[in-house]
Amino acid sequence: MDILKALEGIRFPLLDKLMQGITFLGEETVFMALALVLFWCVDKWKGYFILSVGFIGTILNQWMKLVFRVPRPWVKDPSFTVVESAKSGATGYSFPSGHTQNAVGTFGGIARDTKRGWLRWVMILLALLVGFSRMYLGAHFPSDVGAALGMGVILVLVLHPVMQRAKKSPRYMYGFLGCMTLLALGYLAYVLFRQFPAEVRVMDPVTGISNYDEGLKNGFTLLGCLLGLIVSYTVDRKYNFSEQAPLPGQICKVLLGLAVIIAIRVVLKKLFGLISDGLYWNAPRYFCMVVFAGAVWPRSFPFWAKLGARKR
Repeated sequence: MDILKALEGIRFPLLDKLMQGITFLGEETVFMALALVLFWCVDKWKGYFILSVGFIGTILNQWMKLVFRVPRPWVKDPSFTVVESAKSGATGYSFPSGHTQNAVGTFGGIARDTKRGWLRWVMILLALLVGFSRMYLGAHFPSDVGAALGMGVILVLVLHPVMQRAKKSPRYMYGFLGCMTLLALGYLAYVLFRQFPAEVRVMDPVTGISNYDEGLKNGFTLLGCLLGLIVSYTVDRKYNFSEQAPLPGQICKVLLGLAVIIAIRVVLKKLFGLISDGLYWNAPRYFCMVVFAGAVWPRSFPFWAKLGARKR
C-alpha cells in the first residue's frame, strides 16, 4: 500500500483526468477497435494475432481473479481513496489487472509485429502508462499490474510464432482456435461447478453485479467470440478478402463497420433481454458481432476498394 498511498499524495484534478484518459486505452472497446482496424485495413493476420492474445489473456485473467480473489485496494484498506471516476471500470477482483493486460496484449502485440522502431517504442510506452495509471487512480496494487504485465508479455512472445505458423497451415490454425475454445469451455466449467465462498456472489454496490456474475458473463462472452472467430476464419479461407483500399474507402469501412457492430451489440442485448436476463445470452450476442466483423462485413470490401480510387 505504500506505493499507492505515495501516488495518492500527488494527485490533483488535471492529472486525474489525464490518467483516466490513459487508463481508457486498456478498455475492451479500444482493444476491439484497434484489432478490427488491423483486421480490416492493415493485415488480417495482425488482427488474428492481437485478437488471440486478447482472448487468451482475458480467459487467464478472469480465471486468476476468481482463484486468488484479491479485493480492490480501497476495499482492503478503507482509509485509502480511489479516484471516483475510475470505480466504474474497476469491476471484479483486483488481481491481476485486466486493463494492463489488455494494453500489453494490444500495444505490445503491435510492438512485436512492427518493424518501425519509433512505433515499437510508442506502443511499449503506452502499455506501461496504462499500468501506471491503474496504480495512480487507486484501482490496482503494484502486484496486480506487475502480474498482468508479465502475463501479457509472455502471451505476445509465445503466440507470435504460433500465429506465423498458423498463417501457413489452415489445419494448424483450426487446431489453435480449437484449443482456445476448449480453454474458454474449461474456464466456464470452473465458474459453473466450482463451490465459491458466499462473498463471491455478493453484489457490488457500485457496479450492480457480483464477482461471480462478472466472471460468468466474461466466460460466455469469450466463448461466443471464439466460436465466431472460427466461423470468420472459415469464411475468409473461401473468399480471402483483401484489406487494401484507398484512404476514403478505409475510413468508411472502419466507421460504418464499427457503427453496425455497436448497433448489433445494443439491439441484441435488448432483444435477448425481453426473453430473459440470463448471462448466457452474451455468447450468441458476441458470436453475431464477431461473425459480422470477420465474415459478413468483409464481403463489402470490394466496394470500398473502389471508393476514392483514381480512374485510369
